[in-house]
Amino acid sequence: MPSTQTVPAANRLLAALPRKDCEQLIANCEPIELVFAEVLYSAGELISHVYFPTASFISLITPIDDSDNLEVGLVGDEGMLGITLMLEVDVAPFHALVQGAGSALRITAPLFLRELEQSVALQKALKRYLYVSMRQLAQTAACTRFHVLEARLARWLLMTQDRAHSDKFHVTHVFLAYMLGVRRVGVTKAANSLQQQKLISYRRGDITIIDRVGLEAASCGCYLADKKTYVDILG
Repeated sequence: MPSTQTVPAANRLLAALPRKDCEQLIANCEPIELVFAEVLYSAGELISHVYFPTASFISLITPIDDSDNLEVGLVGDEGMLGITLMLEVDVAPFHALVQGAGSALRITAPLFLRELEQSVALQKALKRYLYVSMRQLAQTAACTRFHVLEARLARWLLMTQDRAHSDKFHVTHVFLAYMLGVRRVGVTKAANSLQQQKLISYRRGDITIIDRVGLEAASCGCYLADKKTYVDILG
């Protein structure tokens, strides 16, 4: 019977695999450093590589028109970029923009598909991750439609903190407005409100989470719903 002992890995999806499957996949990956604001895919382009972030995170952005975009997801060390290859679709559905610089593991699409074909454990884990991704995309769509900006911003800050693994990170009002699909003045007002409540500190793009419990209370229920989906399906 194959060993179910896991091998240490900085990506949670890989760490959950049986040792043999994890080692085999990692052996075909190359360690890379992702650069802030680097575009890994553009929507409609062929997917050439799959990415497993280890100390970085990536924004999934859907284009609305020639000038507007909306972030619909974040991928950090809890997940992977390129999951749609499982569906035998090699075209990127989103823009993939590096939001947090840092390390990742990268594997070419052909090698990934080969490993996927040979590993039942990998197939099972990534099918579950695909389901989680679909649920979270739906949650984000509902959140964008029905929840106020301040609660959405609190949710986004919590999601970012989870993936940055730090209470401090850098993001400008312009970039926040771009991510949340609103005008800059709206982001300024929401950020000032969170700062006045002493939940965050914000100065020249440098954000510090001061009161995480309070920020969770200020967030809409979508943040905890996303976390519950991940835990329930992936453990």
